[in-house]
Amino acid sequence: METRPLGDTGQESTVLTFGAIALDFLDQPEADEMTEAVLDRGVNHVDVAPQYGTAEVKLAPTLADRRDEVFLGCKTLERSYEGAWEKLEASLDRLGVDHIDLYQFHAVTESSEIDAITADDGALQAYREAQEEGIIDHIGLTSHGSPAVIREAVERIPDLETAMFPVNATVAAKEGPDHEFPALARELSERGIGVLAIKTFAKRPWPDDLSEEERPYNTWYEPYDDPADLRRCLRFTLAQEGVTTLTNAGDPRLVDDILDAAAEFEPMDDDEQAAMVEERRSDESPVPTVDI
Repeated sequence: METRPLGDTGQESTVLTFGAIALDFLDQPEADEMTEAVLDRGVNHVDVAPQYGTAEVKLAPTLADRRDEVFLGCKTLERSYEGAWEKLEASLDRLGVDHIDLYQFHAVTESSEIDAITADDGALQAYREAQEEGIIDHIGLTSHGSPAVIREAVERIPDLETAMFPVNATVAAKEGPDHEFPALARELSERGIGVLAIKTFAKRPWPDDLSEEERPYNTWYEPYDDPADLRRCLRFTLAQEGVTTLTNAGDPRLVDDILDAAAEFEPMDDDEQAAMVEERRSDESPVPTVDI
């Protein structure tokens, strides 16, 4: 599987990052089988979080045997010093590892959260100490909010080496500052910051009148599910300048087709990108809907 530099971190990540939230919907033997299959296909970057239910615990057995094959990303919603340390130590315990390669401020959507993170008793100080102790290697940020907040975070947190945010054709088709994510990917990559894309496979928000029990997939948004559509989605996102890698949709039933799409990735030219954007011009945007 193709790899790309993750900014200036020194990491060469596969174009697909395994979003381990998919493991939360499986029992342990199935989770082991999926994680082994993902790594066997060549994926070398894995993303997980405490908010993903049982995912950390279910990832642990494979990590015990294949930790050296994995660039491990984790994150926390905690913004305080003590809270960040507590959640970091809990994740290390659940994952059964002694260090995390990329630890991220999770779902930063407001300037007030940056205030809290950078305060004297904020999470940034905990991250820095953990980095000094060799418990984490790199510091990043994830966001489902406005690009302006991400830009502010980059200016105020010089430690940031990566950023994770939505990049897809529907977003690219929308006007206005809340949808400037493709431009943001270019900007950050020029500064040496690695860009991880999410919502690549998002079709639209779930209808308001459709309950969670009625949704056909365990995802925060309605996903594309046809293999041909999944391939187009992946190719479009990876064609955007600055994007290093993207995560799979969270439902385990979509993972195999997305793995196939990543393994068979072929570049998308400018004309095909433009046609895809035009197709989605009238579609409802899946961002800036906030999820974790």
